[in-house]
Formats: sequence, C-alpha cells, structure tokens
Amino acid sequence: MTVEGARVSRADRQAQTRERLIEVARDMFLRDGYAATSVDKVAVQAGFSKGAVYSNFSGKEELCMAVLDNIHEEQIEGVVSAFSVNTDLDGRIEAFAAWAREGLGQPRWTALEVEFAAIARQSPYVAKALVDRHREIRAAIAGLVRQVTAEAGLGDAVDADQAATVLLSLGIGLGALRSLDSQIDVGVFANTMRAMLRTTAT
Repeated sequence: MTVEGARVSRADRQAQTRERLIEVARDMFLRDGYAATSVDKVAVQAGFSKGAVYSNFSGKEELCMAVLDNIHEEQIEGVVSAFSVNTDLDGRIEAFAAWAREGLGQPRWTALEVEFAAIARQSPYVAKALVDRHREIRAAIAGLVRQVTAEAGLGDAVDADQAATVLLSLGIGLGALRSLDSQIDVGVFANTMRAMLRTTAT
C-alpha cells in the first residue's frame, strides 16, 4: 500500500469512528439526556476507548453539538424536500405542514436541545456554537424563502431574512409546545407562511 493509500485508509477509519460515535451518542443523549450521558459510557457502548472519543471531539460538549448538528441537518432536509414538491406555492406549504406534523417537536430531541442550551450560561463554547448554528439555519431558511418566492413570481415582495427569523422562532416555539402537547396544531405555521408570502389559504 502506498503512503497516500495508507493516509486515505486512516482518514476513512477515523471518519467511520466519528460517525459511529455520533450515532451511539445520539441514541444515548436522546434516551438518557445530556447530564446522564458520559464520554466513558459513549466510548464503551460504541466499542472504542475513551481516547477514540477525544481524538475526534474535544469533550462531551462538542460531541453533543455534533449530535444536534446531525438532527438539524435531518430537519433542514425535511423542509427542503417539502418545498421541492412539484406543485404551486400553496401546495408546497401544505407539504411542509404535513412534514411539520410528523417532524416538529419530537419530545426527546427537543428536551435534549433545551437541556444543552441551559449550559450555555456556563460555557462560552456552547453559547457561541449555538449562536453560530442558529445563524446558519436562519441563512439556510432565508435562501429557501428567496428561492420559493422567486419561483412563485413574487420577486422581492418578501424580506427573506426577516421571514427566516420569524419562521425559525415560530418553529422553535411550536416545537417546544408540541414536545409537551402533541395535540398542538401546526396549521398556524402554514397559515403564517401564507400570510408572509402573500398567498391565499385554501
């Protein structure tokens, strides 16, 4: 094997190890919570030494942030998929509402986000990481709003950045409520989007 091949293999193995650690940590954080899950427990459950965790993450905070990134990526993919449905704008909003009814406010990951966010007061790393992630999510939503409104022929009628802030805030609030009461209707989300995008509810 060439030196380059060996480097690729090591890189592949490290990537696989990281992926496995995130997978196991996700299960444990969601099942047991942030405080009850230790780096040692994750390492044992994943079949690695504690050193393997620390070679991929600086500690439990960074590992949990990677888990939340993984969850957020799935959520964003769901939103993008809903708005990629081959129909008119109102149909896309309905597709999004259908996704939200299933994907918004899952109790375990909502509880994990709340528990993790609570330590931001004591951890500058967590505080900055959460701010950075929310800014990235808002930017992604703003880009999606611009795309959808352009395709609908609405031009610059909607301030995409403001719309993204409103939608993210509403999503977080509804998610928190639905994690406690699954009967909360997410229809208000779709209606708010229609109002912001100047469409007419069916």
